[in-house]
Amino acid sequence: MTNVPTLQPKNLSTILAKQHFDNFDIIAGTDEAGRGCIAGPVVAAAVILPPQTDTSLLIDSKKLSEKQRLIAYDFIIHHAIAYSIIEVSPQTIDEINILNASLLAMKNAIEKLTIKPDLILIDGNRFYKNYPIENKTIVKGDSIYAEIAAASILAKVHRDKLMTEFDITNPNYGWKNNKGYPTPKHLKALNSYGITPIHRKSYAPVANYLSTQILFPNV
Repeated sequence: MTNVPTLQPKNLSTILAKQHFDNFDIIAGTDEAGRGCIAGPVVAAAVILPPQTDTSLLIDSKKLSEKQRLIAYDFIIHHAIAYSIIEVSPQTIDEINILNASLLAMKNAIEKLTIKPDLILIDGNRFYKNYPIENKTIVKGDSIYAEIAAASILAKVHRDKLMTEFDITNPNYGWKNNKGYPTPKHLKALNSYGITPIHRKSYAPVANYLSTQILFPNV
């Protein structure tokens, strides 16, 4: 197994993984978005970047403005050697839990790539044991490697677009702004209007609402 170097990136910059894993030819990064939301799918992306890619905008998606993320998103899909984006539904999240749903989303994103990588860099500290492709889990990897950062950007932008579309048919929840996170407005709407098909029933605020309806159906 290859040792993963511990890096402290300067000025939020990332590097191409090839600089540290030069014994691998095709390196993919993968990351997910939406784990903490109480509504909507969890989304994962996988990205393979060409050598000499400009990484100036390829940083952790949470550290970019919405405008920067959209610019970076377009840059990635037009310059990546290969990329994929996968959604895992709220129903599946409820069935297998969010950790397993996130791992499934990343695995499916990797397997959807049109080019098979020989190394996968995964944001976080969990992945499938004995996975047939060499892989490394890296905590805060989206702040270190451009491939993971690119995946985080694709996943975040794709999921945000989905939640904005959901907001059109369910405007009471403020999804256009909160993207499914349990903000005060979202929680208030949950109690006022009930749940929708995209709410995660296994998450505490939704589960608590459902239990209240069972115990006090007329309240």
